[in-house]
Formats: sequence, C-alpha cells, structure tokens
Amino acid sequence: MDKKITYLSEESQNQISARGGPIGKLKKKLKECQKEKEEYLTQAQRARADLINFRQRQEKVLEELNKYGQENLIRELLPVLDSLKIGAEENQGLRQIKEQLEIILKKYGLKEIKAEDEKFNPEFHEAIEQVKSKKEEGIIIEEVQKGYLLGEKVLRVSKVKVAK
Repeated sequence: MDKKITYLSEESQNQISARGGPIGKLKKKLKECQKEKEEYLTQAQRARADLINFRQRQEKVLEELNKYGQENLIRELLPVLDSLKIGAEENQGLRQIKEQLEIILKKYGLKEIKAEDEKFNPEFHEAIEQVKSKKEEGIIIEEVQKGYLLGEKVLRVSKVKVAK
C-alpha cells in the first residue's frame, strides 16, 4: 500500500481555481475580505481624523467665545478705570482700588498702548489735535485718553495730540 503524495504547483492551483474549485472560491473570498477590511480601515482612520479635527475646532470656538465674553466685560470696565485714574490723583483709597483693578485686568491680558513720545500709528492712536511743537512731526505730545490691547487685539485706541 504505497500511496504517493502529489503536490500541486501554483500553476495547477490557478487552473483549479479558474474552474471554480473550493480553493479558488476560498482565495476569491479571501481577496474580497481583505479588500473589505482595507476599506473599513480607511473609513475608520478618516473618521478618527475627522473627530480629532472636530475637537480641535470646538476647542478654538470655545476659546474665542471665552475671549469675546472677556473682551466685552473689559471694554465696559475701561471707563470705570479711567474714572478711577482721575480720582486716584487725590485719593489714596481710589488709588488702591485702581491698582487692584489694573492687576486683575492685566491677568486677563489687558495691556496699555504706549503713546507719549511715540511715532503716531493710526492702528493704535487716534489724533484729536495737531499741535505746534519742538518735537519732530508725527510724534505724540500728549495722551488724552489711554488706549488698550487685549492680547494682540486693539480694544481701544489712544486719543492723542500730535506734533505738526
């Protein structure tokens, strides 16, 4: 009882596959499954990337909303700060309140715009008057109302007198 084992070459396997044998059906099914797996993997990767991008956009939107809310509040507090500066010149109690308010506003990103002895810049300054002066033309002589930045955004321009 000598049974001889025969091995099928790839060529003969392909011929059997072409005729629709069980191996051919399995190979075809395997290829379909692999293709389907790749499609699902690609879809999952895209969905994950979309989710990450969505989260980042939402974080930016929330940050902008937070800044916008702060901006409106700070903008409304600026006249109060101006009044406190005027009153602080003669009253120690108002001076302390003004300093406390300035510290709080600085924590939230409020910065004063430099004006006196600076070159006039329409982005940061509003000229309310041109005055004859010994200083170079276009140099700010006097600041009438303080201007402020919130972060890098101009919250209120400085109202100034400029040398002509």
